[in-house]
Amino acid sequence: MPMMPGKTALLELLKQEGVRIMFGNPGTTELPLMDALAAEHELRYILALQEAPAMGMADGYAQASGQCAVVNLHAAPGLGNAMGMLYDAQKAGSPILVTAGQHEQRFNFTEPLLWADLPTIARPFVKWSEEVRRLADLPRAIHRAVKTALAPPTGPVFLSLPGDILTDSADLDLGAPSRVATGIRGDSSAIGRAAAIIAKARSPVIVAGDAVPQGNALLELVALAEAMGAPVYDEGMASRAMFPSSHPLYRGALVRLPEAINGVLAQHDLLVSIGGDLFTLSLPGEIESIPEGYPVVHLDTDPWELAKNYPEQVSILGEPKVTLLELTAAVLKARSTAETEAAVKRLAHAKAEGLASLRKLHAMADAVSERHPIHPLALMQTIGRLLPDDAVVIDETVSSGTGLRRFLKSDDAQSFYGLRGGGIGWGLPAAIGVKLALPDRPVVALIGDGSAMYTIQGLWTAANQNLRMVFVIINNYSYRILKQRTNAMKGLAAQADNYVAMDLDKPRVDFVSVARGLGLQAHKATTLSDLGDLLQQALAADGPTLIDVEVDRSWKPV
Repeated sequence: MPMMPGKTALLELLKQEGVRIMFGNPGTTELPLMDALAAEHELRYILALQEAPAMGMADGYAQASGQCAVVNLHAAPGLGNAMGMLYDAQKAGSPILVTAGQHEQRFNFTEPLLWADLPTIARPFVKWSEEVRRLADLPRAIHRAVKTALAPPTGPVFLSLPGDILTDSADLDLGAPSRVATGIRGDSSAIGRAAAIIAKARSPVIVAGDAVPQGNALLELVALAEAMGAPVYDEGMASRAMFPSSHPLYRGALVRLPEAINGVLAQHDLLVSIGGDLFTLSLPGEIESIPEGYPVVHLDTDPWELAKNYPEQVSILGEPKVTLLELTAAVLKARSTAETEAAVKRLAHAKAEGLASLRKLHAMADAVSERHPIHPLALMQTIGRLLPDDAVVIDETVSSGTGLRRFLKSDDAQSFYGLRGGGIGWGLPAAIGVKLALPDRPVVALIGDGSAMYTIQGLWTAANQNLRMVFVIINNYSYRILKQRTNAMKGLAAQADNYVAMDLDKPRVDFVSVARGLGLQAHKATTLSDLGDLLQQALAADGPTLIDVEVDRSWKPV
């Protein structure tokens, strides 16, 4: 066993685990690590100017690469700064090793400046949280952390690293990485029961979730949907491309309101969830999302999500890619001749409905395409038409993104990433992480103006790394979604038409100047024609570009 300091051992352990990029914002408690990085040539440190964008970058990188990302934070304030983005990472199931520097242990009983019980702070938002208290335990801690982050259901983990663990030296056995096999095939008897229920359904519907793209099972889900003749909806908080957007069975995302979900289900007689949560809502309602007694079949990689809120006829723990093959075959085998003929007719009808609804959406966008300022629906249509087929879109449009996924050509598991957790500010730094994971694909981030200001420092990192990517700011000079929901309350604000602290126009944020000040090329678009020209230039530019698009500020229901 070689004698080595903890700081060197840490880097060697991370490289054993396949880590080649570390995100962070260093402080005094991270100086031993930064010292070790001075002699390191294989591991790349990506500097963010604050911990929230550092965490968002790690989240985007983890989702797009499928590897365990690593982010290093600075003591208690740094971990605190990152907590909102850590919440989003937890909801997205992003495998991230979150580390934070801690004071030397001999010093901590005095409760020095910046000290806190870091594992306790992180614990609600991670799968496992611990502090390394002996250098001899560092190899076991790193290997356990990465194994746990990548084991299904994936998610972030946390380690607190006291200064003396990094500065002390010892004879260390670095051990070796381990992985939990992820190809979990669902229980055969449960698959058989599910197939029997699906075979007899006259009008089934599918809700797809993140487990599908995480396991690269889009084609397997297409096969099941076509066998069922069922339309496919994204779960309400969709962070990935769950189903090919060009497929005529695709219907987009469910609205996160119980009345809307109930209305969709009322048109069908069976709900089949493939990795979709049932249901994450934005607001409560007067009725339940799923009617009492409604039949549900649910396949997921996370046992917690199965039958979490509603009873299910069949709940299957398994990986979609392997389990869907068996389920689809079982459905085809379980059908009678009449049921098979009905499914064929149902498939043709569902495809025709999908094409008709897409034509209607395009017609609605065409009808507002001449408006000034730009109407958000026309903007989404234009972006969908302009982007190349291999583009990767990061979506934090919040209230302006209606129709986006149906307009986009997002047919593979890495083509789309959205805000899963709901904590805004995620999209801008996440796009940087995605670009670092997918350097050969065009990456375009669509970010609301309010969201952008939460993590605007991230633009500096994009410039610092000279990343060829595009940030499109959807700018309505307001917190539009808050106005919509406050108005829906029909309370004092609606009566007085006075929405406090929801406008961002006194003064208006000059995103072009901010972006240029952080090292980007930046431009303003006020027409769809402007946007088209600027977007084409930005996609070909050698480095990052920001385009500030002024959109219609209207928000009240017509």
